[in-house]
Amino acid sequence: MNLPQPAEAPATGLVFVLSGPSGVGKDSVARCLREAQFPLGYCITATTRRQRPGEVHGVNYFFVSPEEFDRMRREGELLEHAVVHGNCYGIPLAQVREKLRQGNDVLITVDVQGAATVRQKLPRAISIFLAPPSLEELIPRLEGRGTETPEERAMRLANAAREMEQMSSYDYCVVNHRDRLHETVDQVRSIIVAERCRVAKRLVTL
Repeated sequence: MNLPQPAEAPATGLVFVLSGPSGVGKDSVARCLREAQFPLGYCITATTRRQRPGEVHGVNYFFVSPEEFDRMRREGELLEHAVVHGNCYGIPLAQVREKLRQGNDVLITVDVQGAATVRQKLPRAISIFLAPPSLEELIPRLEGRGTETPEERAMRLANAAREMEQMSSYDYCVVNHRDRLHETVDQVRSIIVAERCRVAKRLVTL
């Protein structure tokens, strides 16, 4: 006799989407929050782009082959996926669900295209646009990384101009000034704390 299996607990919590143009500092903000042990579930993006010096698989990104990424996409394993600057990026859905089920609110760090998809699929997600003081400020940031060719940097800057036009679609905007990362992190942290204090919380259930 087969006994019914207990249903899995619903995965419910707040989902924060941190997004903005390439080079604006999204990963730096998330890294600072994590290093400060700020209580959040931090999602790792799967990507087909090459691994940069100093990056660690499973920490910075899940580095996968184009074939593996395509399998994940076909089998519905990605919350969102997009091709950005010729590379594929996507958030594993199981990772988001697991962190919510563990009782954590979740931070998703994605590009502007990916954020639009997440907002469409999870309309109660809270979106934060991370902006540079000006597009010109992105130039030394991208050059400083030393990870793109001049042609790739030019493409990223052209895309950034279009991405800035999407700012009004977000719930919040935080300007990330050079050499003032701690202020940016404090503002993002304050947004998260304020959302947790809402009487009517924008909970997401997966």
